[in-house]
Formats: sequence, C-alpha cells, structure tokens
Amino acid sequence: MSEIKVLIVDDQTLMREGIKTIINLEEDMNVVATAANGLEAIQKAITHQPDIVLLDIQMPVVGGVDSLIEMKKKLHNVKVLMLTTFSDDRYILDALANGADGFLLKDMNYDQLITSIREVVLHDMMMIPLSIGKRLANLLSEYNSLIETKRVVDQLKKEGVRFSEREWEIANLLAKGLSNKNIAAKLYISEGTVKNYISEIYSKLGVKDRSKAIIYLRKLQEEQ
Repeated sequence: MSEIKVLIVDDQTLMREGIKTIINLEEDMNVVATAANGLEAIQKAITHQPDIVLLDIQMPVVGGVDSLIEMKKKLHNVKVLMLTTFSDDRYILDALANGADGFLLKDMNYDQLITSIREVVLHDMMMIPLSIGKRLANLLSEYNSLIETKRVVDQLKKEGVRFSEREWEIANLLAKGLSNKNIAAKLYISEGTVKNYISEIYSKLGVKDRSKAIIYLRKLQEEQ
C-alpha cells in the first residue's frame, strides 16, 4: 500500500484540523476528507473510499456507533478507529460489538496516533489502550453480573419463591440497605430474631452473603 487514505470525523473543528495537520506530515498518509457529523461521514466514506476512518464515538445527526454500522455495511474493507473520552463508557461495548477496529483516547499523543493508524491498516491489529481495556473488562463484568442476576431472579420467580409476611418485611428493609440492628429497632424485635429471619431469606434465595441477597431482592421488587 503506497498511501494510507484517512477520513477524520469529529464535530469539533479544532480536533479535526489538528489531527489532519499531524497525519498529513506523514509521507505515507493522506487525509482525503473530514466530516463534522455522522451523516456527512457516511457520505464521504462512500465517495472517498478511505482505508481508515477516525470516528468520534459521539456525533450529531447520526451517532458514532450508527455511522460505524453503516460504514462497515457499505465499505467491507474499511478500518474504523473510534475517538473517545473517559465519559463514553456506554458506547464502547456497542462500538466493539458492531465492528470497531479499536479506540483512541482524544488526549493521545502524536506517536500514538500515527502508530495506531499504521498498526490497524498495515497489520490488521485491534488497538485498545490499556485504560480502555480495563474499562471494557469492568463493563463486561457488570454486564455478566446483570445477566446472572436476571437468570437467578427468573428462576426464583419460576419456582415461586415464597416469603412469610414477616420475611417480606425484613427482606424489604434488607433491600434498602438497613443493618440488622436498624431492622430490629424498626420492627421492635431482637437482632437475634432478625438474624434468624435473614438466614431463612438467604436459604430461599440460594445465597450466602448479604450483598448478593440485596441484589436479588431489589430485582424481585422491581419485577413484582
């Protein structure tokens, strides 16, 4: 490949022009176009057939992830690196699931930008900075936890978990985060009695710790 053709997509003029200036200093790279919104980006990608698109993950008119989907659909060989910040967690998994070839933090330095472009285009590597990798791991962990919680709660509902009136009283207070001492004071019973009821609640939920019980109880309350 004699020249890497780049399309830059960002709604901030300063960001677009700054990246363009840096890239055009490289002999083997050429910014063939820039775009300020997602719709314009899709149109220019089709027109200019870039090798790689640097795409802001949050874009006006058509969002970054939706733009990514359209580009991957219409340009089968295009590489897309998402430009992101530390506040874009909710979009990162969506972008990855829809074919993003990596991520670049907007505060990247010159060398990181140029190296990332070459690695993705020439060596077909996925670029995920360590900081984003850690966030992805956390997001996946949270997602897996939500899936497991839903599975358990669905099973409990299917089996028809039954609490006595007093157990429900204590379960509701437990779900609100009250301690055994505060639950006892609120219901005018001893802490020992509360502890016995909570043990029975744990048994019916199939858990061994308070935090997991609270998660399941809150989910059960939401779905009642």
